[in-house]
Amino acid sequence: MNMNMFEQFLSPELLLMPTFPLAILMPYILIHHKPKLLGNRMTTATVKLLKLFLLNMTSQLTPKGQKWSPLLASLILMLLMSNLLSLLPYTFIPTSQLSTNMALALPLWLATIIMGMKDKFSATLAHLLPEGSPTPLIPFMVLIETASQLMRPIALGVRLTANITAGHLL
Repeated sequence: MNMNMFEQFLSPELLLMPTFPLAILMPYILIHHKPKLLGNRMTTATVKLLKLFLLNMTSQLTPKGQKWSPLLASLILMLLMSNLLSLLPYTFIPTSQLSTNMALALPLWLATIIMGMKDKFSATLAHLLPEGSPTPLIPFMVLIETASQLMRPIALGVRLTANITAGHLL
């Protein structure tokens, strides 16, 4: 078998059938809640786990922050299913792609920045100026901190992708 670094970008197939649609449908097949009065053990365990997960998440959030919980819960469950899928041999995980990580991270990062600017404008701007900065350096410090804020998600995304790819290759 020819195992090289770029083989992970090829479409995985099993018996000449692409495995990606099956991987996408697998959580729906396993977790689908059928409208019965009493479910089976798998459905009951899944519903209880989901309720426990949402209870733990929403108990730490303010009522204003709880509006983010469905988005965060679905994102966490999607990442969990994707990463559990990666435990199968010869499967390609979408989170090892920089484009997937950036597509998930950048909108959430931008939303938190915009919400911070909208709700607490002066407190958000205060983070752009380190405490005790000399007065003549204030304009430069604001520019440097702004560049730092803009580069942070890109640097973290590249680092995450590199770590996942390295783990996948080893």
